Order: sequence, then C-alpha cells, then structure tokens
Amino acid sequence: MPDAPPIDLSQPLSLGPLLDRAVAAAPQKTALVGASGRFTYAELADEVFRTAAVLAELGVRAGDRVAVCLPNDIDVVVVLMGIWARGAVFVGVHTVLAPPEKRHLIDDCDPRLFLTADPSEEVGARRVIGLDEWRSLLATTAPIDHWPEVDPLAVAAIAYTSGTTGNPKGVMHSQHNALLPGAVAVVRGSYDADDVFLCVQPLTILNLQVLNPLTTVQALATCAVADRHDPVSLARWIKQEGVTHFAVVPTVAYDLLTHPDVHPDDLATVTKPRVGGAGMPESVKLLFEERFGAKPATSYALTEGPTLVARQDLGRPIIEGSCGRPLPHVEVQVLDDEDQPVPVGEVGEICFGPRRDGPWAGVYRTMLGYWGLPELSAETLRGGMVHSGDLGRFDSGGELYIVERRSQLIIRGGNNIYPAEIERVLGADSRVAECCVVGRPDDRLGEVVVAFVQSANGVEVAAEDLLDLCRANLASFKVPSEICFVEAFPRSPLGKIARSQVQTMATG
Repeated sequence: MPDAPPIDLSQPLSLGPLLDRAVAAAPQKTALVGASGRFTYAELADEVFRTAAVLAELGVRAGDRVAVCLPNDIDVVVVLMGIWARGAVFVGVHTVLAPPEKRHLIDDCDPRLFLTADPSEEVGARRVIGLDEWRSLLATTAPIDHWPEVDPLAVAAIAYTSGTTGNPKGVMHSQHNALLPGAVAVVRGSYDADDVFLCVQPLTILNLQVLNPLTTVQALATCAVADRHDPVSLARWIKQEGVTHFAVVPTVAYDLLTHPDVHPDDLATVTKPRVGGAGMPESVKLLFEERFGAKPATSYALTEGPTLVARQDLGRPIIEGSCGRPLPHVEVQVLDDEDQPVPVGEVGEICFGPRRDGPWAGVYRTMLGYWGLPELSAETLRGGMVHSGDLGRFDSGGELYIVERRSQLIIRGGNNIYPAEIERVLGADSRVAECCVVGRPDDRLGEVVVAFVQSANGVEVAAEDLLDLCRANLASFKVPSEICFVEAFPRSPLGKIARSQVQTMATG
C-alpha cells in the first residue's frame, strides 16, 4: 500500500493538495479507468492541469459556472477536477434529460461554457463546445504547472435535484463539502489503496462524483467508470478490473442477481457492495449474498448531503428496514413541526448538521443553499441544520429508519421523480382538465409512474398523444408507464385531488 500522510480534517478540504498527495505517494498507480483509456495518478494530474489551462483560455474564471453533459467516461471526471482547479463551479446536466429540461438548467445557472457530447442541441448556452472539439483543445494546450490557490469553502458545484413545484432546484456545495464524505471514509478505514471502485451511475450527478472518483483520490484507490449498466457489461467490468466496491441502485443489483449470463465468479472480487436510492428487500440482499458471497449494505443519502448521511456498517449486524446509523461527522435529529426532537421511536422530519461535540465536531458543513433561491435556502437551513423533508425515526439502538421519502416522491430504478414535474407537462395540454401522477410498486424498478388524467369537457385525447408529449419534454425515466383516464377525481374536503385515493386506484 502506498505511503501517504494522513488526511488533515482540521482544515477545509481542497482537491489540489489531495491530488498532490496521491501523485507523491503513488504516481504510477492506476487512478482512473474508462472506455476511452486509463490514467495513472501522475497522468491524471497532468490532464487536470491541461484542462484548467484550456478553461483559462476559454475565459472561465473563479465563480463561473461550467455546465457539463458528458457520458460516463474519464472525461467527465477530469473536467470536474479541472473546473475546480480554476475555482469555477461544476454543473452536471444528465445526458438523458429532454432538451426542455436541459434548457431550464442552462437558463437557471447561466454557465459561461456548456460542454456536451451533442453540440447540435439548442439549449441557449452562451458558449457550447462538443466533446470532439474539447479533446482537440486538450491535445494542443500546455498544462499549468501547479494547482492554483482556490477557496475550498466557495461554491464549487451546483447539483440539480427534482423539485416539488415541478422545476429542479440547484443545491450548492463547496469543494470541502464534496470531498468530506470520502475523507471520512478513508480516515475510518472503510476504503484503502487496494480497493477498486466501479462507478455505474452517471457522473454528471455530483453525488456519484463524491462517492467514486473524489473518494478514490483520497484512498489512493482506483476508479473504473462503466460506460454501460446492463448486467453482462457490468460483470465484465468487475471481473476485468478486479472491482471490490460498487454502489448501485437496487435495480442494478437485482439485474446482476437474476441475469442468466452473470455468474458467481464474475463478482468474486466484490467485497463491499452497496445499494441506495431506493429500498431493497432483505430477501433479495440475502439471495445476493448467497450467490456472490457479499451482502449489499444500504444507506440514506440525498443531494443536499451531499450524498451519505447514514449507512449500514458491514462490521455490525444489519437490521432489516434500517438504513444504518448516522456517519460520525453528522448529527442527525428527528424533529416535530416545532423543530423539537421527538422521542425515540416516534416519527418526525429527518434533519442533519455538523456534529457539535467529540473528535468530529465542526468538521461537517451544511450545503451552501439553493442557487438563486434565498428564501427556500433559509427555510431549509434554519437552525443550522438541513431540513430534509423526509420522515423517519430512530430506534433505541440508534438505527435510522426512513418512513416516507419526500412527500409524493416516486423512486423508479433509483431515479427520483416528483409528480409535479410530469403534471406540469401534462397540464400544459389544453385537452387535459386535471391530472394526478403517482407511483405503482414494481418488483424490479421499485416503482413505475402512472398518470391519471381527466379530459377537458367535450374533448377527446389519446393516451399515446400524452405519452408523446411527455417524451418530448421529460427524461425517459420520467415518462409514465401508463395513462389512465378518469371521469372525475376523488376530492378532499377542501376540494383538492385526494392523492392517497388516487394512489389506491393505481395499486388496487
């Protein structure tokens, strides 16, 4: 194992010193692997410095937003690191979003530069650069020679998360925020230089950067970036690279478990599988352990974290239904409507902030707020804690249980979907009088989306027309699996659609 100084948590974390630390300790160790190639730590640092030089030539300055819409490969990792070397702000734009969704993000964050795999898309960005042009610029630009001084507590990333109002909101995080989960994992001994991580989900999502490359740099480990997430391809990546750890949504774990062409020896090196983004039945976890020799652990994570707040520990008995205990640097409280702690066992809102005592006191810092939404930021961060909107409870042993994720949230294959996003699109059609979107349980995906529609008086509309409308304006995973027409909606005493009754209609 390479010899490196311990990570210093007494000061705010910045990527530059951590990357320098990795290069000094293990310059020839493989740092990053993707479909287009692989980098040692020395090569990675050189490419990051080259990226920073290109960004400087393009006029990117500290505080500028750079929107990035790239497929899973080494480019998206290097670009984030190069953006941070400029003191600029990484804004991930998921490749599967529909053009109107991408345009909304671009309009909201107003980036100086939009780096995309498809430069033909009209999204309204000031400057658009395609991946081929970007790689040409890298090939002809000399790298900078050192990591510049940047503010580790300034805004370094905006991570858009689905919103209850129908439009995403941008969660702001600093370099320190995004690096801390990995630093804590390394200090606790959860990962080391012998580990090989496989990143399966899109790295345009900040949480995935946090959980994978930003952790491996600190562990002096290796990050492999999968360009496909079908089970056979993943099994090939795992076997070829000797993967020890992956964190996936339950759907991916289910597919690895059930696909006839995935064999136990394909996953023989995996010792630290984790699942998140949705619940996974204990029976399926046990089947996974029986087949592959390692039981997936579960966690509680959210964009506002960023990522992990609590997780199951593999060295401790795993309790069914629990998402584990809070991480040591985070203080989690379950609060009532008056922001007062509820007794153990009772349900309240899950809130979290910095640990106030002990060796981890003050290490964690909350998110910096929501981009351009000061009132919502103040409300969410009142009392110095993040108010998650999720309902949960603690048991007497300190285990955290999620009772209900954010009101109305649908989790399809690990993707968060707010009904308001889909209802906004359907409601814009003049043939739709009212609509209500709910989730229906599904064995493989966890939930699927079902839309109930009441047509405008005297107007007929075909389900396929409404599905086409959704396909044109929404990411594919948000498109309803089914459109159901109703003559009238059940109502609450105040005249609102009784969503709980519609939910019963979807499952009954």
